[in-house]
Amino acid sequence: MTLSPARVPATGVRRLTRTLYGYAFLDDFVLLYPVYALLFADTGMPLWQISSLFALWSVTGVVLEVPSGAWADAVSRRRLLWIGPLLTAAGFALWVAVPSYGAFAVGFILWGAGGALGSGALEALVYDELDRLGAADRYARVMGRARAARLLGTVASIGLAGPVFAQGGYAAVGAASFLACVLTAVTATRFPEHRVRAEGAGDTWATTLRTGLAEVRGDDRSVRGALLLVPAVAAVWGALDEYTPLLVRDIGVAEATVPYLIMLIWAGVTLGSLLAGPAERLGTSGLAMLLAGAALALAVGAGSRSLAGIALVSLAFAGFQLAEVLADVRLQHRIDESRRATLTSVASLGTELATVAAFGVYALLGTDMAHGTVFAVLAIPYLVTALALARARAATARP
Repeated sequence: MTLSPARVPATGVRRLTRTLYGYAFLDDFVLLYPVYALLFADTGMPLWQISSLFALWSVTGVVLEVPSGAWADAVSRRRLLWIGPLLTAAGFALWVAVPSYGAFAVGFILWGAGGALGSGALEALVYDELDRLGAADRYARVMGRARAARLLGTVASIGLAGPVFAQGGYAAVGAASFLACVLTAVTATRFPEHRVRAEGAGDTWATTLRTGLAEVRGDDRSVRGALLLVPAVAAVWGALDEYTPLLVRDIGVAEATVPYLIMLIWAGVTLGSLLAGPAERLGTSGLAMLLAGAALALAVGAGSRSLAGIALVSLAFAGFQLAEVLADVRLQHRIDESRRATLTSVASLGTELATVAAFGVYALLGTDMAHGTVFAVLAIPYLVTALALARARAATARP
């Protein structure tokens, strides 16, 4: 039987999205997430050593982010997507087998390297495969659902970590995390990849990196604007997420209630991911209004120090997550296939650096202000971004 032309793309899209959703879920289904800090402490490490491990993890990602994106443009992106989880699996195995500061440090380097290999490569592969199938317009919907799958993986891992840890301790949650990473790698081998790279064209890793960075410095303002928009949208709320338990506790609820309210906030984030497809039609003005509305919801909600305020924070995070997906969509539409992973990694690097800066600002403000006040102050950058988008839209509308 011969498949119709319409049937072939539909089958290809279905294979791609099923693989992507499974990969995204398994990649964040790590039972070590809620307990690895406890593992470090129970090994006898002081707080400064634990903090240095987190810093090493961040530095690894920052150093490797852009080079790994250039590598993904020079070689097979699918290959990097299965190598990355195996590196992470090796790091987790090391943690459980020989728990010590050196082992934890090497494990974080492997985890950071594994994450860097997938960053940029995943978005580039998905966009190009959808484009090949004539379905590039589905990218926002597909990536929004992929982010929702990641959130479900995180929530599932947190829910299972308790009973698994009670039964088998760190060895059990470590083994489960190792297995999840291996399954992630196996799932990655199922990704279709039809990108054709010219042989003998001298398109090496270094050449790809130089060419990609040259495109950032080039005359195309739309590329630069799209690159800057990603960290402008993603960084601050990504940093604030780490402080949401402190914000929730400050409203006076019992400690046992805190996780449930955190789940409410993440329900909003999941909703924002799932709305990405329909929201792609918002355009620049709509995105500006979305950011402004989310910023106001964050400021009012965090400042009210109430249960209703936490609901508003959840709504704000939904808006920021949705805006983050839309910012990625704008970037993918504006960059060339051959440099897609490189430039996506440049945007991710900007996000990581801006997130570190947001952590510093939070630490500085938090010494004298309540958590709700700091949240409200850090809503201001989103109002500035919304204003910049509105002005850019007005400028392009002039004859």
